[in-house]
Amino acid sequence: MAIELTPLPLPASADASKFADFGREVKGVHPGTLTPEQFIEIQDALYKHDALLFRDITLTPEQQYALTKAFDPQSESYGHGNNKTQGTKQSILHPDLKTIPRQPQVQLIGNGTVYNHEGLAEAKLKHPNHTTFHKTHVSDEDAAKGATRFYRWHIDAALYDLAPPKVTTLYGITVPGGPEQICRYDDGTGDELTVPLGTTAFVSGKTMFDILPADLKSLAVRSKVRYAPHPYVWMAPSHALPTGLGIESEGLELPYSELPAWEESKLETLPILWKNPVTGNLHFQVHPCGVAELLVDPLPAGAKREGALYPDGAHLKDLKQVREIIYKMQRPAIAPELVYPHDWREKDLVLFHNRGVLHSVVGSFSKDQVRAFHQCNLAASDVPVGPSEEDVKLWA
Repeated sequence: MAIELTPLPLPASADASKFADFGREVKGVHPGTLTPEQFIEIQDALYKHDALLFRDITLTPEQQYALTKAFDPQSESYGHGNNKTQGTKQSILHPDLKTIPRQPQVQLIGNGTVYNHEGLAEAKLKHPNHTTFHKTHVSDEDAAKGATRFYRWHIDAALYDLAPPKVTTLYGITVPGGPEQICRYDDGTGDELTVPLGTTAFVSGKTMFDILPADLKSLAVRSKVRYAPHPYVWMAPSHALPTGLGIESEGLELPYSELPAWEESKLETLPILWKNPVTGNLHFQVHPCGVAELLVDPLPAGAKREGALYPDGAHLKDLKQVREIIYKMQRPAIAPELVYPHDWREKDLVLFHNRGVLHSVVGSFSKDQVRAFHQCNLAASDVPVGPSEEDVKLWA
């Protein structure tokens, strides 16, 4: 049977014109037993469509690891470093991940207590939600009526020492049912989005760049971001914005002197725009919570200077200023009509292009609702490729 690709079912809230190329359901092949020829087709499809869904699939941790590794055969360790999130208790990732003992690159995530699972006698899981990270919360009364928020928009990446993974795979094992929730932005816009319980929300980094006005396209194509050392420890005392798209500037981040030992050479300085290896498209790929500095190149020779931001280049270190600039560029792309909230079913496998999309956990569960997923991503063997000289000339 030939591989068949069909569009993902979009919610009524989505602007279908912005999802023409985004997301496909894959039929006719099992992702755990791909031939080399079939894998090439799947790899090509992922980079063209950024997210692939396989329904009703039985997948072992070994198969999930092998599939993830096939996208980057030289990669080996989990995207945050095998067992590092559990060893670093200060990290905000510490409560969210439990390692599968025999396949340490695969993490068990979810909610509630899981027993006798893949070598884990007992795993107490906690679904991350906005009440543990945001400066303000949805009221208990509103939460009881189904109101919730995005937790944290992000890319799966350590953002220190290890290169961002190319692909993340998410496999749904136990998926509790329940009523839809209303995801509120609570940023003064009145924006809200109806979402399935426990959805994973995705936005396209390509769309994030495409919808920018000319002055911000020029800034994006000329800029890099520098992430803080051990950013998940650095940001741990801080609070997120109500949209989950970055951090409130309250001065709560840990001083660099109080972080675990770090080296200047291991800091991550990455372009704002990452080039798709198949389509050549530029994807706006910034993890806003971990950003510490913004480095802007000057306009190329011959570029129009009128209206340009930082035409002579800049190195911005004021954290509040840097965050405000990044937020201004990213916020339009998380508008309700541009978000794909996946409606999980048990035995769903979702592959997503981690260098092409941002995603967020959404919603919350009661303590007795058990949710179990396997997640795998691998620190890449190379760093993302930024805009070419031609791209800079075109957009600057």
